[in-house]
Amino acid sequence: MTSSQEESCHAIIHTASAAAAAAGAGLAQLPCSDAAVIVPIQIGMVVALAGVFGVTLTRTAAESAIATKAATMIGRGVSQLLVGWIPGIGNACNAATAAGVTEAIGWAVARDFAGKGG
Repeated sequence: MTSSQEESCHAIIHTASAAAAAAGAGLAQLPCSDAAVIVPIQIGMVVALAGVFGVTLTRTAAESAIATKAATMIGRGVSQLLVGWIPGIGNACNAATAAGVTEAIGWAVARDFAGKGG
C-alpha cells in the first residue's frame, strides 16, 4: 500500500467510522434499527476502498456485504444485549462498538485490496 493509498484509506475509513458511531449512538435504544443505517455505510466504505486500489467489485462486493453484515450483527448484538438499552451509557457503548467494527472491517478490506496488487 502506497502512502497515498494509505492516506485515502484513512480518510474513507475514519469518515465511515464516525458516521457509523453517530448512527449507533442515535439509535441505541431501538434494537437492531441502527444496522439498517450502519450496513450501507460500511458497504459504501468498501466500494470507496475498492476505488483506491482499482479493484473491480463483483463477487468481492457480495462477499464484503455479507461479511460486513455478519460482523455488524455480532458486534452490535453483544453491545445491545449488555447495555444498549441504558440511556447515555448504551448510546456511548453502541457508538464505540459501531465505530470499532467499521474501523476493523475497513482496514481488513484495505489490506485485502492492497494485497491484490491494485
